[in-house]
Amino acid sequence: MKSNLSSLDAIALEEKYGAHNYHPLPVVLTKGQGVFVWDPEGKRYFDFLSAYSAVNQGHCHPKIITELIEQASQLTLTSRAFYSAKLGECEKFISEFFDYQKVLMMNSGAEAVETAIKLARRWGYVKKGIPDQTAKIIVANENFHGRTTGIISFSSDPDSTRNFGPYMPGYTSIPYNDYEALEKAISTPDICAFLIEPIQGEAGIKIPEEGYLKKALQLCRQHNVLFVADEIQTGIARTGKLLACHYEDVRPDILILGKALSGGALPVSAVLADDEIMLTIQPGEHGSTFGGNPLACAVAIAALSVVRDENLAENAQEMGKLFRAGLTEMKSRYPQVISVVRGRGLLNAVEILPLKDGRTAWDLCVALKDNGLLAKPTHGHIIRFAPPLIITAKQMIECLQIIERTLETYTTSAC
Repeated sequence: MKSNLSSLDAIALEEKYGAHNYHPLPVVLTKGQGVFVWDPEGKRYFDFLSAYSAVNQGHCHPKIITELIEQASQLTLTSRAFYSAKLGECEKFISEFFDYQKVLMMNSGAEAVETAIKLARRWGYVKKGIPDQTAKIIVANENFHGRTTGIISFSSDPDSTRNFGPYMPGYTSIPYNDYEALEKAISTPDICAFLIEPIQGEAGIKIPEEGYLKKALQLCRQHNVLFVADEIQTGIARTGKLLACHYEDVRPDILILGKALSGGALPVSAVLADDEIMLTIQPGEHGSTFGGNPLACAVAIAALSVVRDENLAENAQEMGKLFRAGLTEMKSRYPQVISVVRGRGLLNAVEILPLKDGRTAWDLCVALKDNGLLAKPTHGHIIRFAPPLIITAKQMIECLQIIERTLETYTTSAC
């Protein structure tokens, strides 16, 4: 049923009846198509967040939606109490697509991370011989892997951890992109895994120095430790390659995927590994009622097919270069606003300096919204730009013009 609510009405309803666990930009969305979204009043916006990279294929991609509708009309859920004609087909497709022997499908990204943690610990006890209840996982400071009570136990973000304890033990946190710190921490015999984002998304698109991931993998091999890559945000062509790890020819022992695995149609996540790791978990030891449901399987196959057939990694690579070149030019013209430009593919960020009148990255995002482009700040002073990977050069140039026009007005009004 079509809603006749205005933007103000929709926001008021959320404020009154919803939990206040988010602080959204003041815009209401009712329709999406490709790189665009619309509000109830009919205003069109470029989406430069892509639902935190869940909508890599663009909003409501026709191939994905067609498969969703077709499967939904036949069978949506069986639970894993029975076999599904769709699950094996999907498992084969995903495993071969990413070159692993096995895949374990879940729903949300956080569930996939929890699954990877359980797999790594089980492997540590069964295969490496770590004494029971002593396995540890190395993680990086400023990580973001989700918000379950288990995951926040190794978060360094006070907003994620404050007053949610007690926290789960078993983690060693080291600085991101610090090989010497990893070398020191990994020498402990009870380490079962090193869990890392190849690019830290929520931390502000932080990219490790060239060669770090490769050296980290070699160190893991040397100490018989699993290399676990969380590519929920960076994977599925977002950074200009199918996986961000591919920039250094790194094949993780455990690969975590989510978000764009469904093209934003519904929650689908997956953990991939080879038999030696995956088969340490046996029937009854892990699962999910909705994990690998027929609807999710149909959508995942369609979503990955779109990435492959439409060459989205290649487009992300080229459009990312175009976008960063434009942003770098703006940085030279507006040094009082933009201090840093960084990114890879279509996962990019700028660091924003506060103006003398106190305005911050949030205010700039509101101004961008008013001019027809949606982005969101992170950590107060960083704006992440991550449009759908189907964006064209013509659209990208238009978006750069919107950003520059906004910066010009934004800085002029501060004088």
